[in-house]
Amino acid sequence: MRVLAAMSGGVDSSVAAARAVDAGHEVVGVHLALSTAPGALRTGSRGCCSKEDASDARRVADVLGIPFYVWDFADRFKDDVIDEFVDAYAAGQTPNPCLTCNEKIKFSALAQKAVALGFDALATGHYARLADGELRRAVDEDKDQSYVLAVLTAEQLGRAMFPVGDTPKGEIRAEAARRGLAVAEKPDSHDICFIPTGDTRAFLGAHIGIRPGAVVDADTGDRLAEHDGVHGFTIGQRKGLGIDAPAVDGRPRYVTDIDPESGTVTVGSASHLDVWSITAHRAVWTSGQPPAGPIDAMVQVRAHGGLAPVRATPVIRDGQPMIDIALARPLTGVARGQAAVLYLPDDDHGDLVIGSGRISSTDSDPATGVRAEAVTVGHDA
Repeated sequence: MRVLAAMSGGVDSSVAAARAVDAGHEVVGVHLALSTAPGALRTGSRGCCSKEDASDARRVADVLGIPFYVWDFADRFKDDVIDEFVDAYAAGQTPNPCLTCNEKIKFSALAQKAVALGFDALATGHYARLADGELRRAVDEDKDQSYVLAVLTAEQLGRAMFPVGDTPKGEIRAEAARRGLAVAEKPDSHDICFIPTGDTRAFLGAHIGIRPGAVVDADTGDRLAEHDGVHGFTIGQRKGLGIDAPAVDGRPRYVTDIDPESGTVTVGSASHLDVWSITAHRAVWTSGQPPAGPIDAMVQVRAHGGLAPVRATPVIRDGQPMIDIALARPLTGVARGQAAVLYLPDDDHGDLVIGSGRISSTDSDPATGVRAEAVTVGHDA
């Protein structure tokens, strides 16, 4: 097969490209230039897509003996990922830009260009596994990225390759060293790639500006503090609320609701964070078809969150595919804009991803949940 290997300049994508070469594929490496003004150097583990990263990827391609190109996707990345990220925070949501990047850049814009140029598959360094077109967790659960890949359609998965998903991260680094790849000990990227400083609030403030509002108590409605914009808050947040005194009961307060229209941030006790049901839009079913009716599964609502048993029902509202998710026990810190990813547990072959949707609303009424004994799906966390 002709395989386009997306090479970030990190160890994972480098070994993925090397393994594609070993498998006998005709491999071409490509580095995506996603910044209109890339920095010359990375700052430790912060950021990516720097000129240093592009150079690292090129050196790996030279060692592997494959053609290498840099493709400019900066404008598309700004429009589809950065702008959506800013708009979502301004709307009181908590988006995951890696999901959007996979959905709209790597496995959409890049994959479409690859197909147009005659490539059969796109290989990346993501930690996940594919078996007969089914997306499963990686062997290394600490590095598993199936959550941020759950937005991919069956067609996109059919053209994807994840060569490192069957190997623990430590072994990937050792393999890179054996192959003589200089990136073997290169630090992993953390935080949001287009915010190398790690200061998300400052980044959003620069793009959104000051939009004053009030911080109010969930129980009394008392005005407790002022703020400069709802973009500085997320559901479940405990620190940085601008409140000098603890709650009346002496316990911490958390952000329990965000109203972007009025600019009101509501805070309350941990009990106010309990969520018993979730509605998710932009539904994607990795098989290509939704289940015929309700299905018992496990849900993950954060990139590194645990699993909870649910009953998920595919629905169509206003012509749009959605998922109604009833929980067997409450989850906390469920934020609008994040993804709800559905899994079927499989201890032998890695949990199977069956679908996902973006969280649009939640309900804290226990009556909207489902009895725990009625949901019979493997393990939970």
